[in-house]
Amino acid sequence: MQRTHTCGQLRESDIGKEVLLQGWCHSRRDHGGLVFIDLRDRYGITQIVFDPRVDEKVHEAAGHLKREDVISVEGKVEKRKPDMENPKLDTGMVEVFVSGMAVLNRADTPPIEIDGRVTTNEDMRLKYRYLDLRKPEMQRNLAIRHQVIKAMRDYLDGQKFLEIETPILAKSTPEGARDYLVPSRVHPGKFYALPQSPQIFKQLLMVGGCDRYFQIARCFRDEDLRADRQPEFTQLDIEMSFISQEDIFALIEGLLKRIWKDIFAIEIPVPFGHLTYHEAMEAYGSDKPDTRFGLHLVEMKDIVRDSGFKVFADIAKAGGMVKCINAKGCASFTRTDIEDLTAFVAAYGSKGLAWMKVAEQGLESSIVKFFSKDIQDLMMKRAKAAPGDLLLFIGDKNPKIAYQAAGALRLELGKRLNLLDQNKFNFLWVVDFPMFEYSEEEGRLMAMHHPFTSPKDKELMLLEKEPLKVKADAYDIVLNGTEIGGGSIRIHQRAVQSVIFRALGISEEEAKEKFGFLLEAFRYGAPPHGGIALGIDRLIAIITGNESIREVIAFPKTKSAESLMDSAPNDVSEKQLQELHIRPDIVREQKNVVFNKLVDVLQREKMQYEVMEHKPVFTSREAAEARGTELKQGCKALILKTEEGFVQAVVPADKEIDLKKLQRITLFKHLEMASPQDVKRASGCDIGAVPPAGNLFGLKVWFDKGVTQNEIVAFNAGSHSRSIKMRAKDLRQVVNPIIAEFSQ
Repeated sequence: MQRTHTCGQLRESDIGKEVLLQGWCHSRRDHGGLVFIDLRDRYGITQIVFDPRVDEKVHEAAGHLKREDVISVEGKVEKRKPDMENPKLDTGMVEVFVSGMAVLNRADTPPIEIDGRVTTNEDMRLKYRYLDLRKPEMQRNLAIRHQVIKAMRDYLDGQKFLEIETPILAKSTPEGARDYLVPSRVHPGKFYALPQSPQIFKQLLMVGGCDRYFQIARCFRDEDLRADRQPEFTQLDIEMSFISQEDIFALIEGLLKRIWKDIFAIEIPVPFGHLTYHEAMEAYGSDKPDTRFGLHLVEMKDIVRDSGFKVFADIAKAGGMVKCINAKGCASFTRTDIEDLTAFVAAYGSKGLAWMKVAEQGLESSIVKFFSKDIQDLMMKRAKAAPGDLLLFIGDKNPKIAYQAAGALRLELGKRLNLLDQNKFNFLWVVDFPMFEYSEEEGRLMAMHHPFTSPKDKELMLLEKEPLKVKADAYDIVLNGTEIGGGSIRIHQRAVQSVIFRALGISEEEAKEKFGFLLEAFRYGAPPHGGIALGIDRLIAIITGNESIREVIAFPKTKSAESLMDSAPNDVSEKQLQELHIRPDIVREQKNVVFNKLVDVLQREKMQYEVMEHKPVFTSREAAEARGTELKQGCKALILKTEEGFVQAVVPADKEIDLKKLQRITLFKHLEMASPQDVKRASGCDIGAVPPAGNLFGLKVWFDKGVTQNEIVAFNAGSHSRSIKMRAKDLRQVVNPIIAEFSQ
């Protein structure tokens, strides 16, 4: 039989009804002769009661129910006793006395908690994602995601947009990140690329006369990951013909207004504010500023240029920047507080953090003596300083570093001073981005947005001789310091597109090879057009109050682009590789090189060791279970990035690394976890597969003291499915690490 009601549906108006409910046993309580079970489905929880006076056999069967068993129950809705009501539940005024039950499925003890009583680490949550999704907060996140996307579709349908799908298997074109490539079986040696965005196709739709297009588009980028990045993500993609920048602003403001009204019942004010890219960088050190609080950056280089403080004077004379933040009322910060902030900005490339406290009699600091009274007065006036304030200074000859470090410091102060109002939604358009930026790595100009962005008409004459002065008709939409979307007016004339390609160092031949079909299309009357893409995952994360987009994606990848649940990416058979014309021996050689190098050293040094083949493991706990060792015997080998290159730090698997403590020990100014790509580059291994022998890769190695306190240690040896177990003292002899205490 099918259920008559969901577990979140029954109210006092249903008292006396005979109902049939189905769901999971959320919790079970025996109270004397009665058994109480909270029955759960995605709609809510209903308390069901097994009373021997109603049915003895059913009551006896209830004694064998466990958490997460799936059951179907029939019974009568009764009002709860006054002292048993639960106002926290929508169904908390009623309960169902069960007269019949069927067990639909028995459940083993879940490896993670469903009810949230115990916090589960993210790796375990992702491995058992199908259980994690049962949690009410995850159900809520997915429901809100559905509601937001439905609101998007309804709104755009009302604006006469057409939803049109574009290809997933397409041609590889340069769009800023690496492509995911798909080898073709029927065309040996050739590849499709998964789209980083539908950019070219949506422009072709405009040429095709589909003047209002949108798509809930799946996009793919092979890039470094973090909280707001995934290898596959979803965006609301929009393109329009015969429009201006202002038309797009009005459309998106109306869309976001609709979403906030539907989800929060909040009327957000429109139109949104505007800042130019230059204004945003100068005042906030970021092109995605959080405008919920002040603490604006103030430029001081012209004031300190002729001071006696050589550090600032040299920066100013070299054309660098000296940024100041007036931390209002923070003169009470201790030296330890300031040292913590100094270490914080070092991670962003800053070589130091100067400070001055504002007292009744003037500025106080060890460096005040280098500034004349007139200069001090000018600094205080520009910073709008008052007694009790703390002036913090960041300077660098490289403006990019100064912006980056000062902007990060501003946000950190905002957090420490509790200035981030979580109930406030500050939307902002950032406009007038530079058309190009110079890449030191590439040694050429790069498109700030993408090569199809239109330069401002009045600056076309600068393209050939002064391209770095050209501004683009590009814009970002920012919410509380997060970029939730970006777009531009596009180039629709072949001649202008050709000039842009030349500025980017793209030859006519290369342009024809990579974008020939787009350029060909422009020959046949391309209309003026423009568009925007909103990051749906980021937007939902903000709406639901989550920092990571993994919380609002049903089946996300880890930071190393792996799926712990289904072990993707995984090995495939040699037959499959041969069908795709990929040589298996090359793949095998790359996988074994780290392991072989390690084994060669151990054999040469005549060390005893054991090689263990096991199922792929992605967490320290899984590894310990697969190896049959204690958790503390595992070696967590981490690759770290410093201003001098990469190093390795190793901690016991039952501990975490304390980066601040290690930074004090190593004396590096800059110390952070390496990205998955950097780990691969430094060691040849994926994250989690690196052995604790960084000396084999030319890395300096630190062992936490806890590693050496074991008699036997075990670690992944170049892959997730192969480990080595050996004596800790032998590993220490082979690696010759620096021993210190830096775990927590």
